[in-house]
Amino acid sequence: MPRYGKLIGASLGPGDPELITRRAWAVLQSGARWLYPVKKAEDDSYALAIVARGGIAVPDDAEQLVFPMTRDAEILGKAWARAALRTVELLAEGRDLVFLVEGDASTFSTFGHLARVVRELAPEVRVETIAGVSSFAAAAATTGSTLAEEDETLAVIPAAYGVGVIDQLLDEFDTVVLLKVKPLLDEVIELLERRGLLDSTCFVEKVGAPDERVVRDVASLKGEKANYLSLMLVHNPKRVRGELRRGCRTRKEALAVAPAAEAA
Repeated sequence: MPRYGKLIGASLGPGDPELITRRAWAVLQSGARWLYPVKKAEDDSYALAIVARGGIAVPDDAEQLVFPMTRDAEILGKAWARAALRTVELLAEGRDLVFLVEGDASTFSTFGHLARVVRELAPEVRVETIAGVSSFAAAAATTGSTLAEEDETLAVIPAAYGVGVIDQLLDEFDTVVLLKVKPLLDEVIELLERRGLLDSTCFVEKVGAPDERVVRDVASLKGEKANYLSLMLVHNPKRVRGELRRGCRTRKEALAVAPAAEAA
């Protein structure tokens, strides 16, 4: 029975190496072997570039794992299987592996899925997830925006859910973060124009990277091609909120509810 190394998901933040946490920084220099994601073999890795900008030399034995950008279930399934099998093979050598993650490893990341498949193949593998700065948190800080204050509500979704869903969420949440807006950029802009929300929307592309772009005149983007790593922060100051119940139930209220609940 092999003694597996630990699989570590190291969140690097969305682009600025100064947002790498002390914990992730220490793991990167711990002697653990690096794994990093690419869209195709021998392609550049955005995650690896973040670390390189931070001044840490890339180890000679760092290895790429290919995660293709496709919706073809068969292609994706084979790619995920290869990546997980290779990860287990390396872990079986007894050395820890650190998987480089752009943004936060728990938020729309390949790491969660990789870790699940690895555990299915080798349940003994220990997994550690190092929290990091998400792209939308960094975008809010960069633009001086607030994601939520006091009792405000926040939704974070991929824009690919479509303008119908986005339109509905704008009535239910004070702030809506739209990730990966590239495919629906024009349609989203038209929706925001109809809703009168262009002035309270900000577009951010590749936040924290040297070629970061912030656009407050969102209407000017119509007809343009956005980068895959782009998002919108949409605040709806017109949203009508329902009544909030402040505080917790008193002990008397809780006791009054309990018998009714038990009877049900």
